[in-house]
Formats: sequence, C-alpha cells, structure tokens
Amino acid sequence: MILSARSIAATCAAGALGAALAACGGPAGQDATHREPHAPSTIPSTISATPSQPPTLAPGPAGLTPVFKNGPRAHDRAVALTFDADMTADQGERAAAGERFDNPRLIATLRKFKVPATVFMTGRWADEYPREAKDIGQDPLFEIANHSYSHYAFTDDCYGLPTLPEDRMRADVERAYTAFRKAGVRDAMPYFRFPGGCYDQRSLRALSAAGVTAVQWDVVSGDAFATDADAVAQQVLDGVRSGSVVVMHCTRSAAPATERALRTIVPELRHRGFRFVKVSELIGAADGRH
Repeated sequence: MILSARSIAATCAAGALGAALAACGGPAGQDATHREPHAPSTIPSTISATPSQPPTLAPGPAGLTPVFKNGPRAHDRAVALTFDADMTADQGERAAAGERFDNPRLIATLRKFKVPATVFMTGRWADEYPREAKDIGQDPLFEIANHSYSHYAFTDDCYGLPTLPEDRMRADVERAYTAFRKAGVRDAMPYFRFPGGCYDQRSLRALSAAGVTAVQWDVVSGDAFATDADAVAQQVLDGVRSGSVVVMHCTRSAAPATERALRTIVPELRHRGFRFVKVSELIGAADGRH
C-alpha cells in the first residue's frame, strides 16, 4: 500500500519504525528560498572535489544556501533518480540486532540496467557499511552526496526526528564528509539533502558557509514504508517530467519495495524517451554549463 505524505508523517511521528528512521520523502521542503542567477560557488575544504569542479548554484538571497528542486524542463527528457541512504546516529543497536539499512540488491539492479544515480548518504550509514560506501563511491555510474551525519532534523517538527541545534548543523554536515573519506569515498559531491526534506531560513543560513547546494525533489516516489512495488512505480511514472528529480530510498528495512519498483520504472521511462542522469548534470544544465 502506498503511503501519502500525511500518512507517512503520522507513521513516523508515531514511531512505528522508530522516529529516527524518517526515511520519509515528505513535502519538498519548507520555506524554500528563491534561487538567484546560477553560478558556481566555492567548494569547502571539507569536500574532496573532482578534477573538474562539480556544478553548484550561487548562494540565495542574503547568502543563504541555494535550493535545487528540478532541472530545466527542456533538458532533453532527462530525469535524475536519487536514493537516500538513511541511518541515524543512534541506530547502532538496531543494526547489530540484524536490521538492514543497506540494500545491495537495489544497487545491483541499477548496475544491471546501467542507470546513473545520485546516492544521498548519511555519515552514519558510511560508518556502518564502509565497504559498500566505497564500492558505490568508486563506481562512475554513481555519485555520492551528503544527507547529514546523524539524520537528525534541521527544523522542529520534522516527522518525529530528533532536532539538531543550529550551532551543530554545519558540523554535522562536515562530519558526514569526514565519514565518507574514512570509508574511502574520494569525490563526494557538494550537494546536501535535508533529512526528511525539512528546512527553513535558519537552517539555510546555518549551512551557508559549507558551500553546498541543497537538493530537494519534484517527484515523491512514496516508497518509504511501502510494500506495493506497483503503486510506487505508478506514482513515479505519473509524476516524472523532463528535468525531474525523484526521491527514493536505499534503506532495505524502511523501503522494501523500491528495488522491485525500479524494474518497472526504468524500462518504462526509457520506453517513453527519458534518459537517466545524475543530479550534477541537471544542476550543470541549470547553471548553463551543459
């Protein structure tokens, strides 16, 4: 059964799978900032840049962290599938007890279909699965971006997640990049996705010095806690447009139907003339690089 944003929020708030697990593709952010004309911004020293600097967006009004939701609608029927690798800082006991926060079958399916994708990884996930993080990070089919270290919320009232204080927000993001490097990921991208998709002016201001582009989405897959792969696939197929960014999850325990849904989504979108790209290509198109 596919879950609506409202029912997902209720499930998370009730702690059915643990409030900290909010692998919830909820509403596409709160209080989104207006995007200024696009231009590259500085990559912070905490990020290992690729030889050709990844495209980012210029800071928003008053220097706030820029927010990217989708690429140009005329961009050659390109669509970016993104996958959140969620794990909170305090879920070690659950992992030790056998709960699986990884999903190697999903990664294998993306490889089988040769689908480029962007994985928004928490630092805690990289700590728990360093070999998997390195394997994904070294595969040119994928790019790794930042989903915070702790998967704690950057606003109040975000699907029941614990909330980071403002003075710890930037440090949490930088700690995730440190975890990626420790796992052997050399070229994590300067892109950040807020846990739960929740952000406000305060959190955008707190991350402004980090030099990241905040990446949201315009298509919610509804895969969080869903068990009906066909319903997840249909929701994606109904929502995708040229330039779309789709939010999905690669956390097996919280998104068990995602890999099966991909087996429908990928061939059908290709049949419709879409091609799959990484988020970096859409951002590059938005700022005029491609």
